[in-house]
Amino acid sequence: MKKWISLGVMSLLLTFAYFPTIVWMVDRWSAKDSYFGHGFLIPFVSLYLVWRKRKEIATIVPSPSRWGLPLLITGLLVHLVSALIKVYFTSAFSILLTVTGLVLFLWGKKMLRAAAFPIIFLLFMVPFPLVVVGTATVRLKLFAAMCATHVLHAIGFPALQKGHLIYMKNAVVAVEDPCSGLRSLLSLLTLGVLFAYLKQASFPRKTLFFLSSIPIAMIANIVRIILLAGIADIYGVEAALKFFHDFSGFVVFGLALGGLSTVGRILR
Repeated sequence: MKKWISLGVMSLLLTFAYFPTIVWMVDRWSAKDSYFGHGFLIPFVSLYLVWRKRKEIATIVPSPSRWGLPLLITGLLVHLVSALIKVYFTSAFSILLTVTGLVLFLWGKKMLRAAAFPIIFLLFMVPFPLVVVGTATVRLKLFAAMCATHVLHAIGFPALQKGHLIYMKNAVVAVEDPCSGLRSLLSLLTLGVLFAYLKQASFPRKTLFFLSSIPIAMIANIVRIILLAGIADIYGVEAALKFFHDFSGFVVFGLALGGLSTVGRILR
C-alpha cells in the first residue's frame, strides 16, 4: 500500500512541476487536425501497465539507489531551462528522465526494471516540434502521391503527379497534409509497440512486429488515396470529398489494424 501511496504523491508532484508542459501537450493533442490525438490515452495506458504488474511490484523490496539522483537532477534541470525559454518539447521529453530518476532513487533497480516499459511508453505522448511535423508531412505526402500515381497507372487510370497533386483524366486530386499518412503512422506505431510488449514472443519477433507497423500504415494510406482518386475520376471530386473522404479514413485504419493482426498471427 505504501508503494501505491508514494506513486500517487509522486504523480501529483510531477503534475504540479510540469503543469505548463502538460498544458502545452494538451493543446497540441486537441488541436484541429492534430497528429497526436492519441496522447490523451498514453498516461492512462502507462498507469494500467504498472497496475497490471501490481503483484510483481508488491514483492519488490525497496532498495533506493543514489544513481537515480543524477538522472533526477538532469531531468529537472532540462525541464527548468526548457520552461524558461519555452521549448516545451525538451521539457516533455525530460519527464522520462525525471520519472526514471525518481523510481531509481526511491525504490531501486528492481522497481525500475518492472516499470521500464510503462515509463518508455510515455515517449509516445510527446508531440514533435512543428518543424519536424511539417518536414515529415511534406515528404510523406509526396511519397504517397508518387506511389498512388504509379498504382493508378498500373490499374488503368491515366494519372500524372505534380508535387502533391495527382492529375486524372476527369479530376485533379490534392494530397493535402491530413492525407500524408503521418497521423495513422504515429497511431499505428503506438499500437504496434504496445501490442509487441504485450505479445508472448521472443524479442526479435516483437521487434519485427513493431517495425511492420511502418509499411502497413504507409500502404494503408496509399490505398486510401488510390480509392479517393478513382472515385474522383469516375464520379467527380465532390463525391470523393464528401462522405467517402472521412469514412475511408476509418475503414483504411481498420484495414491497417487487420494487417497488424495478420502479422502478429504469422509471427506467433
